[in-house]
Amino acid sequence: MEHRHLGRTGLRVSRLGLGTLTWGRDTGEHDAAEQLRTFWEAGGSLVDTADVYADGRAELLLGRLLGDLVPRDDVVIATKAGSVPDPQRRVDCSRGHLLAALDASLDRLGTDHVDIWQVHAFDPHTPLEETLHAVDLAVASGRARYAGVSNFCGWQLAKAATWQLAAPGGRTRLACTQMEYSLLQRGVEREVLPAALDLGVGLLPSSPLGRGVLTGKYRHATPADSRGASERLAPFVAPYLDETARGVVDAVQTAADGLATTCLQVALAWVRDRPGVVAPIVGARTAQQLRAALSVETLTLPHEICQALDDVSAPVHRYPDQDWSTL
Repeated sequence: MEHRHLGRTGLRVSRLGLGTLTWGRDTGEHDAAEQLRTFWEAGGSLVDTADVYADGRAELLLGRLLGDLVPRDDVVIATKAGSVPDPQRRVDCSRGHLLAALDASLDRLGTDHVDIWQVHAFDPHTPLEETLHAVDLAVASGRARYAGVSNFCGWQLAKAATWQLAAPGGRTRLACTQMEYSLLQRGVEREVLPAALDLGVGLLPSSPLGRGVLTGKYRHATPADSRGASERLAPFVAPYLDETARGVVDAVQTAADGLATTCLQVALAWVRDRPGVVAPIVGARTAQQLRAALSVETLTLPHEICQALDDVSAPVHRYPDQDWSTL
């Protein structure tokens, strides 16, 4: 698998990442092991997790599989901290919470460092400089090699990255940001992606298949074994089952038919090769599903098809994104 630099750093990661959101909850140890081995054998290196995935069980499961199943040095572990399972406060990015969460992650993962440590979301109740000080301490101590953020809007990302670049003493450069990005969710193109490109921050798209809708499996009905049929996850999928989304999925199907490939490959290739993208994070329930995603490595979409998909899925961006003098 081709590898790319993570933002303006020397770290290279596989251009597809393996997501572990369902590990320890919907994906058991046997299936997780098969996924990790399949990913590693295909040349994949970036494995994405978080301290709150399955209440820590995803990290624990990944830690058990490293070393015995695949060499630790072959895996780029990316984890997150800051989200809290508390209805009164969904995010806690105070220095104390973040550093304690990192130590707990290292313990579950069975390692002395993570390769990429990301602040899971912006915390409006904690001064940003306090959050970023925790990032600096984590990297300076060797517990994290690189740092990033997740779910930061454009101004939040720009403020954080600029603070790190401008501060005296050589603070930790933000290497990446993780955001949802697909043909069904292009909101990051308004401000986040331009900021990331300007600041040299690599984008790691989550849900690159539009929460599964871009695979085409919901075109005619909702499969019984899908997220859309799950009482818990149906609200997660529902926003992408409207008429607008159906038009985009139909266009993806047309492109797939013309290229003699699958909707999954077309949708994944489109987002993988967007400017500023380092590695889409792919989550799969089974190794078979993961192999289907990994097969996109051989596909590059023709320019004409990319343009057609751009047109049919284009979000409406008006003032101030367009030149105000022409409106």
